[in-house]
Amino acid sequence: WGIGMAHVVLDPIELAHAQLARDRRRTERVRAWARGARLFEHKVARMSPSPLAFLRGAAPLFYEILERLPVLAEGPPGEGVIIGDLHMENFGAFRPDPSEERRHKKGEPDAVFDVNDFDDCTIGPWRFDLLRLTTSLILAGRELGANGREALTLADAMLESYARAIASGGKRLPPSPRSVKRLLVQASERDRRALLNGRTEQRGKSRRFVRGPRYAELSRALARDAERAFEDYVVATVPKRHRDLYEVRDLAFRIAGTGSLGCLRVAVMVRGKGKRDGEWIFDMKEEDPRSSATRVCGARAKSAKTGAARVEHGMREGLFDVPRGLGTTRLRGLPMLVRRLTPQEDRVDLHTFPKVELDALARLLGALIGRVHATGATHAPARAWNAGDRNHLIDSAARLAGMHEAAYLAFCRLTGDVK
Repeated sequence: WGIGMAHVVLDPIELAHAQLARDRRRTERVRAWARGARLFEHKVARMSPSPLAFLRGAAPLFYEILERLPVLAEGPPGEGVIIGDLHMENFGAFRPDPSEERRHKKGEPDAVFDVNDFDDCTIGPWRFDLLRLTTSLILAGRELGANGREALTLADAMLESYARAIASGGKRLPPSPRSVKRLLVQASERDRRALLNGRTEQRGKSRRFVRGPRYAELSRALARDAERAFEDYVVATVPKRHRDLYEVRDLAFRIAGTGSLGCLRVAVMVRGKGKRDGEWIFDMKEEDPRSSATRVCGARAKSAKTGAARVEHGMREGLFDVPRGLGTTRLRGLPMLVRRLTPQEDRVDLHTFPKVELDALARLLGALIGRVHATGATHAPARAWNAGDRNHLIDSAARLAGMHEAAYLAFCRLTGDVK
């Protein structure tokens, strides 16, 4: 694969300005909905700690660069469901949806570890996911305690494991590192009270979301419309005999994520099961009509499902286990993805992850993406990815990492006085 791009220079100040303009537009549109929340400042704070944090919140910028430098988008074959906004911190533990016969029973499935964010999913070339994931791994060197050579070695191990997973149809995963096994054990043992105590407060005989950095007040009109939207979701997904468990007790604007800051997001607390500490929490999240990757994915992505239906379809096609209560609704005409939050949601901390387990982590992440791609494939390649394919992806990712590093520094300069 030839790169031949020595004559191409993208100005990092221009890229940073484009990102900031995009963030201002997105956060401004929901200002009236999130009363008192300073979402633009919050997003700047979320993107400022490191180049990896910047990459996490700048998926549209990543694909803008690929559109302007199409040589970087070239690579090995394979197409189907892609995550789109894939990076090192897009994996975590969650409790999957139980089978219908186990729903509303005491027995619950244990937590699983997998991709946990499909907001930017679409139909496109597999290599885009691997290119973005590898870029994030290179940028994550600081967090992982790995130097440049070590990060590149980890990238090759990750891509090799990915290729093996694709060859096996996603049926075989490598052993999980001890830290991931420990995370799953700890997550599986958490109870509902831990989730409630971390997000809500007791008010008399009932609970409500704690207004502050995580939750903002909704206007009465929006709260009323949000409750109707949630009721539509319940009618569409919950058997009639169980619907009394979904009686709404409180609603708030949810402030969470990085790339998703700027979308309409509503937290819903319902009655749940049990007289005390039995409430359930749901997340209703606006989904963009199209993925950020659509601009470089071609006609298939443009003809795919849109909005929340796009995200739900990607999760059901690509994951072996989907999160609890997955469904969709509409709020003021906007497509909303709905899921239930559980105490089992957690992720690995890259800053404290043991260095001796990094190779195992890289291989596990590569295999998990291979399983998503194999499960959601539309056009499987006629040949397996080889060492040349892996080297090309790593070379392209290294160039993209350099561009994002420079844009990140420009971003920090331009936002130095944003508090």
